[in-house]
Amino acid sequence: MKQVQISLNSIDKVKSFVNDITRFDCDFDLVSGRYVIDAKSIMGIFSLDLSKPIDLHIHSENGADDVLEALKPYLV
Repeated sequence: MKQVQISLNSIDKVKSFVNDITRFDCDFDLVSGRYVIDAKSIMGIFSLDLSKPIDLHIHSENGADDVLEALKPYLV
């Protein structure tokens, strides 16, 4: 598992983030405080406080480099 911090501070960023990570066949969790949300769920993401950075947990044994490359626009 790999963990990074991302920023999703606009509706357009959330939409493009979900579109980018749905291409990958691994699990992603967004962790904000005590809430853990499936990162591929756009409705779940909007239930979080998007004004501050969110922890993204990438559950992938291999190919995490490809995922990180796709996530560059969102990394803090």
